[in-house]
Amino acid sequence: MNLFEDKLAANGLRLKRAKLQTLQINVGPKCNQTCRHCHVDAAPWRTEMMPEPVARRVGEWIRRHRPPVVDITGGAPELSEHFRYFVETARDCGCHVIDRNNLTIIETEAYGWLPEYLAAHEVEVVASLPCYLEENVNAQRGEGVFAKSVSALKKLNAVGYGAELPLNLVYNPLGPKLPPSQAELEADYKRELRQRYGIEFTGLFTITNQPIARFAQDLRQNGKWDEYLELLANSFNPATVENLMCRTTLSVGWLGEIYDCDFNQMLKMQRRNGKPLFLWDVTPDGLENCEIQTGVHCLACAAGCGSSCTGALR
Repeated sequence: MNLFEDKLAANGLRLKRAKLQTLQINVGPKCNQTCRHCHVDAAPWRTEMMPEPVARRVGEWIRRHRPPVVDITGGAPELSEHFRYFVETARDCGCHVIDRNNLTIIETEAYGWLPEYLAAHEVEVVASLPCYLEENVNAQRGEGVFAKSVSALKKLNAVGYGAELPLNLVYNPLGPKLPPSQAELEADYKRELRQRYGIEFTGLFTITNQPIARFAQDLRQNGKWDEYLELLANSFNPATVENLMCRTTLSVGWLGEIYDCDFNQMLKMQRRNGKPLFLWDVTPDGLENCEIQTGVHCLACAAGCGSSCTGALR
């Protein structure tokens, strides 16, 4: 038992997998930038990336089982040599595809083609922009990141994103606190980005910072670890549990191994059945009603209004 399991038990709840909706593929932690809140420790010096034999087996699984959503993440997922293979394979199978885009990748010379390519394949863009104020974004994601992000958003708008194509932004709090109301903050973002930069977007996802990896290290260095866990535990909301993303999402690592969520992946909490399981060992139906592996970090997803890769849950 852990503190999250204690909270479930106290509310008469159990956490089991439901029908699979989203296959989330983490192609590896290599990224063109380094963010303070990053739960995957992504950085330019990371070298672990999905090899071709694994990518082909993942593609074959998508063709066979056709999950409703294929969510491609990293690192910067576009750095994978198999990014376009996953996009095109999934779209050919009728899947909705999500690109977890950090925006600054679009401003690099090698990836200037991304807006037109993503639009041509009707890929949903989910882009990190932790604030509409330059100083806050640069403090969390690095100097100069905000200006590059604004430029990238304008390029996405120019090919139809934020209008007929979905462009969703992601907000993470700066520091150990819960996000504010998603609806209210979205209204602020839309007003400020429209007035200041002429930028349009579809919606805002507020995501609670996970007490793992780089953010956990920051909490401990600043003596905030216990305080943050207490905040998460005291904010536990049982109404979020039914919609937690681990119930309908399957996370795939760069070697093809599977996890209940991307956060479990970072903690190496791999799904097992007497031995480590890989994507090609399982079927969507075979995963239903399986117990979900949990840890104290799960408190972040069930705190306040809840948190998932698609924002608040309540």
